[in-house]
Amino acid sequence: MRVPRMIAITLAGVTVLAPAAACSSADSPAAGQAAQAATAPPATPTPEPTHPFTGLPGAARKPVLVAKIENTSSGKPQLGLKKADIVYIEQVEAGLTRLMAVFSSNPPAKIGPVRSARISDLHLMPQFGKPAFAYSGAQTKMLPFIAKASLFDVSDSRVPGAYFRQPGRYAPYNLFANTKQLLAAAPKATKEKDIGFTFGDAPEGGVPKKTFSVKYPGARFTFGWSETAGKWLIWQDGQKDMAAEGGQLGAPTIVVQYVKTERSEFHDLNDSYTPLMHTTGKGKAVVLRDGQAFKAEWSRDSEKDGTVFTTAAGEPMNFAPGQVWVVLAAPKPVIP
Repeated sequence: MRVPRMIAITLAGVTVLAPAAACSSADSPAAGQAAQAATAPPATPTPEPTHPFTGLPGAARKPVLVAKIENTSSGKPQLGLKKADIVYIEQVEAGLTRLMAVFSSNPPAKIGPVRSARISDLHLMPQFGKPAFAYSGAQTKMLPFIAKASLFDVSDSRVPGAYFRQPGRYAPYNLFANTKQLLAAAPKATKEKDIGFTFGDAPEGGVPKKTFSVKYPGARFTFGWSETAGKWLIWQDGQKDMAAEGGQLGAPTIVVQYVKTERSEFHDLNDSYTPLMHTTGKGKAVVLRDGQAFKAEWSRDSEKDGTVFTTAAGEPMNFAPGQVWVVLAAPKPVIP
């Protein structure tokens, strides 16, 4: 009788005999699976979620807070703008400007000076859903419009405990607010969502620019590219636009959006009429990023829709990730 071939196996120092395997390791199912795994293409990594306002990494979705911020020399330096996701520059009475700052991804603890609302704000905000809106007063004739608008009113008259007077400043430029208290007063404020912005590599066709200026009747802004900072630094009326926290204000992307601007039905005590800036429809734009200026088109079908920016060829006009400033300006030739 044929005796099965035996092999020696050492287990914990004891040598035992076992029958030889009937098949080679190369023929085993486990070996086949290992070979398949070795030759399979690598799995495509899932892209990390990004914030719809900034294009920066972040999966969390937080409520949106919109605040009206002073923008004349009397109210400078402003507090909290460095942490805004989006900052809009709007023309107001006498050709001056005021800011509408949008906070969501990383709101600062305090913001200010908080000032009064304008009619153009109410036409911009519906794209954010129903955000919390921080402001201090409005023309009496405009109050019914605010009451009907798509927003949660967290003004100083509605949430007085969230506001305080900043020492060392004078009224009305000394009213500041605590953002946690503002958001706590609007627990159902809409969380951030897509508003039409796209982020990524710059398209072809940019024109190298060191500076770009935008003039209003009573204010002038210059945006200067800083390779070191990786952003466009801001000057207003020939002066560096400084932040109360320190450093010069600026952003990786500046969007100069040319919009139809006309006189509204509202005016101040000096009978200076409030401009109404039309942000729905279509128009021209200049997008500043990476030290270049790009001709662009903008479109916004309705006030509930976001604003889509495209290149002259109809491709998405990508912004550089980070804070975005949108300069709402009267129409003029694009890229002089």
